[in-house]
Amino acid sequence: MSPVSLRRWSWIHKWSSLVCTVFILLLCLTGLPLIYHHEIGHLLGTDVEAPALPAGMEKAPRGNIDAVLASARELYPSKIAMYMSQEIDEPAIWNVTLGDHPNDEHYKPIAVDARTTKVITEPAFEGGAFMSTMFRLHVDLFAGLYGKLFLGLMGLLLIVAVVSGTVLYAPFMRKLDFGAVRHERSRVIKWLDLHNLLGIVTLVWVFVVGATGMVNTWADLLLKYWQNNELAVMLKPYEGQPTVEKMASIHDAILRAEAAEPGMKVGFVAFPGTPFSSPHHYGIFMRGDEAFSSRLYKPVLIDAATGQITDRRELPWYLTALLLSQPLHFGDYGGQAMKLLWALLDIATIFILGTGLYLWLKRSRKTRTAPAATPAAHDEKPAPALVRSTETP
Repeated sequence: MSPVSLRRWSWIHKWSSLVCTVFILLLCLTGLPLIYHHEIGHLLGTDVEAPALPAGMEKAPRGNIDAVLASARELYPSKIAMYMSQEIDEPAIWNVTLGDHPNDEHYKPIAVDARTTKVITEPAFEGGAFMSTMFRLHVDLFAGLYGKLFLGLMGLLLIVAVVSGTVLYAPFMRKLDFGAVRHERSRVIKWLDLHNLLGIVTLVWVFVVGATGMVNTWADLLLKYWQNNELAVMLKPYEGQPTVEKMASIHDAILRAEAAEPGMKVGFVAFPGTPFSSPHHYGIFMRGDEAFSSRLYKPVLIDAATGQITDRRELPWYLTALLLSQPLHFGDYGGQAMKLLWALLDIATIFILGTGLYLWLKRSRKTRTAPAATPAAHDEKPAPALVRSTETP
């Protein structure tokens, strides 16, 4: 690689890293507790668990879903049903969402026992104040769609930093063994070597998590596009029809959806008027029953007046890509071993970001205090850290 090309790649790596470092560091710090959100919720007492049933009733069948909905609405008779959902690892609980209107942002979440149809509790949003704060900081910086798109831009800069760092790694290490850390040299050189070593070891993970995180920030836009295109086509026969006055049994509607999609389970139900349905339909979203396939949904539209299926089809590729990116981003589909791996790699990335900032500050301080460079100094080959060290291999 020519010196000019090397300098160009070094400039790209330095500035793409510097611009996004603080925000990526924030995402790593907030993402760490989110990996273990179930475990933290259990410790804090905010994680909802199905109550134990009397002896002999542990395998009680699922109760009537209309009764589940009725139990939730008894708490707030003036509110309407927005959504119902079940977690893949907690089928004994229906999570019911009630609101004043189909797009109510101040909704009431209610957990109902799927077996006895009795209300369990009103869970705290996103697991309580701490986890809610971590979640919002990680997802949108409390800035809604604009915050998501901004974090998506930071994810793109992270990918640029990873790619440019990879390009620079080979010429930088040509005189060193892989993984060498020069303890006998200065502190800056030692931290530079550790920075580069961890950077190349975590390369694939950082790239995957950065790319999937960037895709996740587009969720609102992708959903809106789907609603205005594929979903609009599915709902076209109902244009201009009056609003449904009396709705069919949601229990029977779910049974029909399950019969139409054998081998799949109900992920969530969107009631008429919500963004995932129409004023005339239940949107029943089916999913697989394995850890990874449980993130992939297939919508089944059911006429809310008659209870009959009107349409069902696979999600378009861009929503499938979005749904696949979510478990890859959080690493929460492979059990405790995968969570531990994700946590360790997250910590390693925090170290990389920290050492990168340290090297930049050292470089900046030396640049301010150093005498004017001689013409020969401009021919020095740059080191591919987050920013260049003043020392070379």
